[in-house]
Amino acid sequence: MRWDQGEAKRTIERILSLAGPGEWELELTARTSSHTRFARNEISTSGFVEDVDLSVTSRREGRSGSVGTNDLSTAGLKAAIARAAEMRDLMPADPEAVEMLGPQSYPALEKKYDDATARARAAERASGVKTTLGLAQRKSLTSAGFFENRVTHRAIGNSKGNFGYHLSTDAEFSVTMRTGDGTGSGWAAGASPRLDDLDVKSLARRAADKGIASASPRDVPPGDYTVVLEPAAVVDLLQTLQFGALQARAADEGRSVFSKQGGGSRVGEKVVHESVTLRTDPFDPRLPGAPWSVRGGFGGESTDGLPNRRIAWIEKGVLKRLYADRYWAGKTGVEATPFPGSLVLEGGTGSLEGLIAGTDRGLLVTRFFYIRTVNPQTWQLTGLTRDGLFLIEKGKIVHPVTNLRFNESPIVMLQNIEAMSVSSPAGRMVVPAIRSREFTFTSKSDAV
Repeated sequence: MRWDQGEAKRTIERILSLAGPGEWELELTARTSSHTRFARNEISTSGFVEDVDLSVTSRREGRSGSVGTNDLSTAGLKAAIARAAEMRDLMPADPEAVEMLGPQSYPALEKKYDDATARARAAERASGVKTTLGLAQRKSLTSAGFFENRVTHRAIGNSKGNFGYHLSTDAEFSVTMRTGDGTGSGWAAGASPRLDDLDVKSLARRAADKGIASASPRDVPPGDYTVVLEPAAVVDLLQTLQFGALQARAADEGRSVFSKQGGGSRVGEKVVHESVTLRTDPFDPRLPGAPWSVRGGFGGESTDGLPNRRIAWIEKGVLKRLYADRYWAGKTGVEATPFPGSLVLEGGTGSLEGLIAGTDRGLLVTRFFYIRTVNPQTWQLTGLTRDGLFLIEKGKIVHPVTNLRFNESPIVMLQNIEAMSVSSPAGRMVVPAIRSREFTFTSKSDAV
């Protein structure tokens, strides 16, 4: 399914015409995705999905009702419009409702679309999958993974004349390699707006090497360790900041690690190491991004329609700004900000190998999983290491370690930074590997 900007605008105008008078907001997403899934060293699924999703929201006097549909026939649209209005009238007025936005000026985001990625199907992914499966078999490993490319057409519009359109592509590859005895597991993943930018062969080799190297781990006692966090582990910790810690309202109401004692937020204070600069950058060609603010992500996306822009949240260790939605911005007299997506953490000048070489004794962490919040007021999290944990002594990896549970705050981790590598894409962020001291592990985990 392919819509250009003109077709998307005509579709939005057609729906608004059917809706008639009143306040209406529309979000239209057409997505085509193609994937290959493999497990136990053979392809298990090859899929192709084409779908459209329309969200219709009706507003009146603080009430709102929303309906989602993929039926764009006239009868289907009329039914969705009627249902949205019906739901609106059943709802109580929202005391935090804000006016719909008028026409906005959205930035052009270059390099977010690649035609070859949009057209790629199973044949274009076959070489990478074949290489991965062959490597696993040669090394007596068991592989499982997922390889997908997508093209997404997004359009938003409302009855006040606002309209936006964005076309993007993205590709993702992830693979896990396990040893035959079940004691070793390695993982690697990559994502990019361009399929050709994914180095699948290198990712597969990294997962295989990790799997073999992590077999037959030894126990180490829980406690405070210097850690070298690979970029994937850094992402696992920092992405949690998007969903609470960077929120101005939580800070102002005393619920955040960025709340000031006695009231207000810590904006303007040094909160982490001076080497830390964290920003949103939807213009970075290595990251997915949208011209307007997108909240949620991972399939739960929604927008308030604010134009996206570069924003420094933390600069040289100082908290510069917090995310304020339009309601909270209006209530507190600050500027509304887009959601803190497309995060970039500026790095140093070295490499992951250099961070390891500079560690006298510590742990190398591939990634974390099953992360949960323990205390929002300190942003302390808990979770487990996974797919490769190794002991470092005198600058060298000496042996694999049984997985551990951590109880630590990403803010403390950023305060205790000793060194960072050059930043690189990892997941949906750009981050460095980090060496940080006194990272707390509290118990052993038998999970592999």
